[in-house]
Amino acid sequence: MAWSTLRTIAFINGIFLVTLAISMAVPMLTLVLFDRAHELNSFLWSSLITFVAGISMIAQGRPLDVQLRPRDMYLLTVSSWVLVCIFASIPFMLTQRMGLADAIFESMSGITATGATVLIGLDEMSPGILIWRSLLHWLGGIGFIAMAVAILPMLRIGGMRLFQTESSDRSDKVMPRSHMVAKYMVAAYVGMSLLGVLAFNLAGMGLFDSINHTMSAIATGGFSTSDQSLGNWTQPAVHWVAVVLMILGSLPFVLYVSTLRGNFRALIKDQQVRGFLGILFSVWIVLGAWYCYSTDLHWAEALRHVAVNSTSILTTTGFALGDYTLWGGFSGMLFFYLGFIGGCSGSTAGGLKIFRFQVAYILLKANLLQLVHPRAVIKQQYNRHRLDEDIVRSILTFSFFFTITIAMLALGLTLCGLDWITALSGAASTVSGVGPGMGPIIGPAGNFSSLPDMAKWLLTLGMLLGRLEILTVLVLLMPAFWRH
Repeated sequence: MAWSTLRTIAFINGIFLVTLAISMAVPMLTLVLFDRAHELNSFLWSSLITFVAGISMIAQGRPLDVQLRPRDMYLLTVSSWVLVCIFASIPFMLTQRMGLADAIFESMSGITATGATVLIGLDEMSPGILIWRSLLHWLGGIGFIAMAVAILPMLRIGGMRLFQTESSDRSDKVMPRSHMVAKYMVAAYVGMSLLGVLAFNLAGMGLFDSINHTMSAIATGGFSTSDQSLGNWTQPAVHWVAVVLMILGSLPFVLYVSTLRGNFRALIKDQQVRGFLGILFSVWIVLGAWYCYSTDLHWAEALRHVAVNSTSILTTTGFALGDYTLWGGFSGMLFFYLGFIGGCSGSTAGGLKIFRFQVAYILLKANLLQLVHPRAVIKQQYNRHRLDEDIVRSILTFSFFFTITIAMLALGLTLCGLDWITALSGAASTVSGVGPGMGPIIGPAGNFSSLPDMAKWLLTLGMLLGRLEILTVLVLLMPAFWRH
């Protein structure tokens, strides 16, 4: 790879780091408002270190005659997420006196919107750290992607390619210029965030908690300001607001762009959205009826508990309303399955994504029909578009490596001394971006703080692989990638 290409990538990463340094003003302002000015030094130093690093990368300049190739976008994607994660961990180390493994784990969980945490005592924790964790969710959910889509075209780089390498979104371009797409995405993201804060506040949650939970919910992250997560608030309205925001964050943002431009049926007509909502509401009905029958709760209360927890798992958010692992074997297994599904492609959610399951069903149905009618020509379409071979091949490849990554990661975690339930659910929850695992250690009533450092490093790698959909990272390991 040419030195001029690496300079260009470093220049763009410098812009990301400067943006991250400026965003640290949010927790600093929060500390001032909460009369905790004595805690400012940690964030001031963190911001200064990050800003200097970013400026030093920008100062070397960008070669004017260099155009990044499509394969260079993969290096840009991976390097930007790793660098942002490293520098975002500095406030955790300076403020909470966390070790390197814990700080990197927490920041990677934040920026990838995973929601797994090693912090205990959130109810009494510094408001600066709490808002920083939620802000990482908000930035990682779509803020950095939208900013990249807006910035890269100005640098004569195809910004939509970066969006595709991060979200595997194969939707048709809804507008001819990618910076216009970014503008509408940011408008939708900020607009839903403001409405979420207002809705949480009206539902009975304090303003500070409303801001934190909105950023976590819309980014399908899951960080909370309480160790009890949403269980700390007893108002049903709070729980339903969280459900709505998690659903909104799990729908394709490119369709929000179409909606803002006047196509109000874009979301309703989309096959992926229909499939996602169909699965979600089916789980509500089935699990809600089972939970109501197996307990003495009123059906409305049982449905609310089921709606919050099942939506949280399916959207890979990670909020919890009570310990759903105590509901019994049936619900525990169902929740484990839901974590693999995830939300829609082009959203802030993780998992395998709904469209891959829908395409797999279309292929299965076509193959079965081919067995019955060997000479028939069977049309295979998804969202009114023909399924071409490269889409099918990419889906099969990703699904295979998604499964292999979880299996190998779980095997490595058992070598760290973890039991098989903790290892398997921990690997699955981090790669899928769910957050909490299963069992008493890393389940919704626990966290990841007691795990050995090596296990945390493995899970951190799992979060990165899952957020960037594995193949984006694996391609960098090929010797051919680095050859001219």
